[in-house]
Amino acid sequence: MFRAAAITTRRSSQTLLHHRTSNIPPPPLHQNPNFLHRQFCSTPSSSSAKEAEIRKYIGYTALLVGSAIATYYSFPFPADAKHKPAQFFKYAPLPEDLHSISNWSGTHEVQTRVFLQPENLQELEKIVHDANEKKQRIRPVGSGLSPNGIGLLRAGMVNLALMDKILEVDREKKTVKVQAGIRVQELVDGIKEHGLTLQNFASIREQQIGGIVQVGAHGTGASLPPMDEQIISMKLVTPAKGTIEVSKEKNPELFYLARCGLGALGVVAEVTIQCVEKHELVEHTFVSNIDEIKKNHKKWLNENKHIKYLWIPYTDTVVVVKCNPVSKWRGPPKFKPKYTKDEALQQLRELYVDLLKKYRTVETTAKSLEINEPDLNDLSFTELRDKILALDPLNKDLVVKANQAEADFWRKSEGYRVGWNDEILGFDCGGQQWVSETCFPSGTLAKPSMKDLEYMEELKQLIQSQNIPAPAPIEQRWTARSKSLMSPASSPAEDEIFSWV
Repeated sequence: MFRAAAITTRRSSQTLLHHRTSNIPPPPLHQNPNFLHRQFCSTPSSSSAKEAEIRKYIGYTALLVGSAIATYYSFPFPADAKHKPAQFFKYAPLPEDLHSISNWSGTHEVQTRVFLQPENLQELEKIVHDANEKKQRIRPVGSGLSPNGIGLLRAGMVNLALMDKILEVDREKKTVKVQAGIRVQELVDGIKEHGLTLQNFASIREQQIGGIVQVGAHGTGASLPPMDEQIISMKLVTPAKGTIEVSKEKNPELFYLARCGLGALGVVAEVTIQCVEKHELVEHTFVSNIDEIKKNHKKWLNENKHIKYLWIPYTDTVVVVKCNPVSKWRGPPKFKPKYTKDEALQQLRELYVDLLKKYRTVETTAKSLEINEPDLNDLSFTELRDKILALDPLNKDLVVKANQAEADFWRKSEGYRVGWNDEILGFDCGGQQWVSETCFPSGTLAKPSMKDLEYMEELKQLIQSQNIPAPAPIEQRWTARSKSLMSPASSPAEDEIFSWV
């Protein structure tokens, strides 16, 4: 609209200018030999300059108004916008029907008017059908655990949090059928009474089952596959073919594509999961280094059901965490810790207090950094680490001190603990974080390639040489291969293992 108005104005100005000048007789050429030269080199007449000025300001006005309108509809502010300082062209009221959705880590956020939560299969089918009929984009999103915000879409999202029921348990076959919106912890709690549990777990148990399968999530254990391999059949709601069921026996080609499909082939409505007997694990945590790990890496991968390494940048410390069924140890091991919990946290607490004093005088007011002793003693390890890093997260020297204090904490926290597998395999990852993960083949259990350890050595050297403020830990896990074609660990070789970093 504005462009058309500007073009019309420009043409009108040109017509007016032509009309005004067409009746003025040209001066005789013989009176001025340099007439042609001056015609091309002289400044415009006052009328011409005035018209140009008018056109310029009309263009500026159109651009200004257009930018204001576009900004108004592109940047709606959240509910607390009134408490924020005003910024030109960024203020807009929050419509009542606008939903603000963020991922679990708090690193990605999107605002949308379309956030649908069906309560049953029929409602989900209608949502997908209507979106297809209207040619509207819609994306399934679970609990938002993915740190890259892959499930968030401004155009519209469908969330299955209200479809969270256990539909069927087969104790003999050790299988369970559930709606895809059920969270991992709710599922595990629901099947404990049947003596069942999941084969493996990711660190966090807040994921919806549909999401944990579709994004290729994984636990750890070089003989155990990623989470998608536990799925033996699925019910998909698709735009073109309606609701379909896929399994290893029924449409296997589509099954292996859709099992780790990022929601691209349809919305996962129900899944049937192969479970295992409920069991306890004993976890052994100790501190090692790269030389010791190289000597024992193959042995540790083969002997332990679950194993992971936590690498701490700017130190030689590698935390090794092994988990095995209690029966393998003939009961829980007898072990007396050398340090108490308070002693293990002492260096982190002291570092936090010292940094508070520094940043109180340098960057902030005492009021904003006040903390008393009871509050300090109530903070967990990860809470302390998060608070330290939050003071200046891109300050390499601060990050190095935090990593060194963390290495001391793990050295003083060596020991064992026993619990149900879902309790032991869970891991406190801390608060808000930016995460990047990669997965690559690492040989076989019989013959590890050692590329996984070479990768970590190169990564630590790169961090140090480039002065990257990389906090701890860098977590390294292993899984067996997956048959799902879109899994990062997909492979036709049965004995291939993969490292996740």
